[in-house]
Amino acid sequence: MESRADITDAADIDRLVRAFYARVRPDAVIGHFFTELDWDHHIPRIVSFWCMVLLGDPGYQGDPMTAHILLSRKQPMLAEHFAQWLMHWEATVDDLFAGARADEAKQRPRTIAAVMAHKVKSA
Repeated sequence: MESRADITDAADIDRLVRAFYARVRPDAVIGHFFTELDWDHHIPRIVSFWCMVLLGDPGYQGDPMTAHILLSRKQPMLAEHFAQWLMHWEATVDDLFAGARADEAKQRPRTIAAVMAHKVKSA
């Protein structure tokens, strides 16, 4: 079996994000949330977000909570949507990486998703 390296830099995060979206876009449960995204704009922004979360890179500019609240007003985000997102994210991390930062890349979104699910539900 091929050994997987840990997440170490922005290139790794770019690879993770692109692989994740390739996996999630056709998903029957949550794929509809991604059909109208401007991918040329969205991918770099999401890579920047995860670089901030996982690498401490201060370059991210955005407000993901408000963006998801607004999206949920158009297409309600339910608990099962967050669970499906997490399942795909964790599987993508596991497919590509292993190590302490990969573990963090799976743990941090659980916390983020829980807060976001609560916020979009009460917004």
